[in-house]
Amino acid sequence: MARIISVVNQKGGVGKTTTAVNLAAYLAGIGQRVLVIDIDPQGNASSGLGLDLKKVNQGLYQVLVQPETKVTEVLKAHSQNLHILPSTPDLAGASVELVNQQNREYILRENLKEVLDLYDFILIDNPPSLGLLTINGLVAANEVLIPVQCEYYALEGLSQLLNTINLIKEHLQPELKILGAVMTMYDARNKLSQAVFQELYKYFPNKIFRSVIPRNVRLAEAPSYGKSIKDYDEQSSGAKAYRRLAQEIFNS
Repeated sequence: MARIISVVNQKGGVGKTTTAVNLAAYLAGIGQRVLVIDIDPQGNASSGLGLDLKKVNQGLYQVLVQPETKVTEVLKAHSQNLHILPSTPDLAGASVELVNQQNREYILRENLKEVLDLYDFILIDNPPSLGLLTINGLVAANEVLIPVQCEYYALEGLSQLLNTINLIKEHLQPELKILGAVMTMYDARNKLSQAVFQELYKYFPNKIFRSVIPRNVRLAEAPSYGKSIKDYDEQSSGAKAYRRLAQEIFNS
């Protein structure tokens, strides 16, 4: 059965999609069968793995709102071990369309049952909000990975996020647990980054990954080429950091 990890932070620009895409690439690189689910209407994880969104006719939207559409019908292969369930622009309207559906928080979870045996890891890239799509992304998962940017503003809202996770665990998905927090955009020369690192321990005692993702130009460039950092520049500091993170999560 697949480990389902929801990558979530309601703040934008913290490296959430970058983490989902590159973690998936390195897990696939060590022989794991990986599925990335792009539940963000912006579709950055889909384009970051080389998909041309203008040519994607079906994706997660159809799975969520059309009961006859199966996950296996809309999957796209990035490589032998890495597949993606893509986002499409119409996913933005899914939250409204799902409001009146029965058990709307469980729709993604139910649809994933048919593919749980096909993968070792399923990574869910959530939108930067705590709306119905993200709730589906959390309820479908059994673990939560929280990327946190090394700036003080990034710490704002963490209490709200943790409260949401606790509510979902209490009422919707009792098996949900926090896998950990990963520090992103870290600059060792910057005292602020070090201060934020210390502050984060108050939120996640013993649950901060040793692998810290540095601020790295090559990481920022890779999505514009539709590539993970593994395929774009495997010798960069960002690539080495995500390789370590993948190994750390694999061993956890």
